[in-house]
Amino acid sequence: MAHARISMYMPPDIDPTKAAIAYGCRALRKLNEELQSEDLLTRQKAVVALCDLMHDPEYVYEAINIGESITLQVIMPGCLESLKDLLKDDDNLVRIKTTEVLYIMATHNIGRVGFLNHDIILALSLLLSDHQTLCRENLHQAYKHLAQLPEGARGIVKSGLISSLVWKLQKEEEHIQEIILDTLALCLQEDATEALDSQAVPCFKEKLLSDNPQIRSKAARALIAISIPLDGKKQVWQNEVIPILVQLLSDTEEEVKANAAGALMHATVTTEGKYAALDANAIQPLLELLCSVPTTKVCLNATKALTMLAEAPEGRKLLLPRVPTFRYLLTHQNEAIRRAAEVAIKVIEWKP
Repeated sequence: MAHARISMYMPPDIDPTKAAIAYGCRALRKLNEELQSEDLLTRQKAVVALCDLMHDPEYVYEAINIGESITLQVIMPGCLESLKDLLKDDDNLVRIKTTEVLYIMATHNIGRVGFLNHDIILALSLLLSDHQTLCRENLHQAYKHLAQLPEGARGIVKSGLISSLVWKLQKEEEHIQEIILDTLALCLQEDATEALDSQAVPCFKEKLLSDNPQIRSKAARALIAISIPLDGKKQVWQNEVIPILVQLLSDTEEEVKANAAGALMHATVTTEGKYAALDANAIQPLLELLCSVPTTKVCLNATKALTMLAEAPEGRKLLLPRVPTFRYLLTHQNEAIRRAAEVAIKVIEWKP
């Protein structure tokens, strides 16, 4: 005869660390109420459950987009306000999972737009010096994804955070430095003024010497962005960054070589930059990049950098015997490289 027994174990589909999720549109409304609870365990369970929901773009849309529903217009802004309040929570788990929720939201375009509409950028900045590494990593991931939207990059710049990010770049753990460099590279394309005033170029120069190839590559990419304005080109020359970029043309990593050539392309627009590169013997390693089997990015950046050097009489003299190399590129399958090679030949063969 069968006996009724109550198991001591939880049912297999029940997770005691997560709040129970209501059905349909009630799910986020209920979690939002629990996020505001005075009970720590309730807040913890709610934010863990919300973190899982945010992997679904439909829930991200519901949580961030006001939409046409009157109910959503009332409840959803409260959800984001609750998350902003939880960033100040004393509990480590709550702060970590809250930053993770916001990081996941930022991976969606609708989430990035929501960040701008609800002032999430400054709210996250309060945790830049949080003692929990995961908190800082999540917030930097959120900034990185936000910066992929031009409006997001401008939002970070307008919030006055560039100087803080440059300072943190010198203090943070290595894997977080990589994320910060990605964010800065995107933001500096919009406006490099604050970075130039914050000694960003010497900081990037230091990162070019890192043993980590990812940091070397991303630092060179950030230098490309900061070299777009004239003041950036001048600072790259004044801080003697060009000889280091020339050395990186012989790096073992393709992405490092590509970004180093790209940074040289921008830095050598000025006369001072051209002669600094020529003094560092940049032409030979750039030509070697063309003669190897480079990626499209390496080939294009190297060709454009050589074109800049050919504008100097000394550079043109050294490159005249190598015109056949550029003529060979006229048959390249990539149209951008063919155009760059055509321009290079015109500059090298130009006669006063």
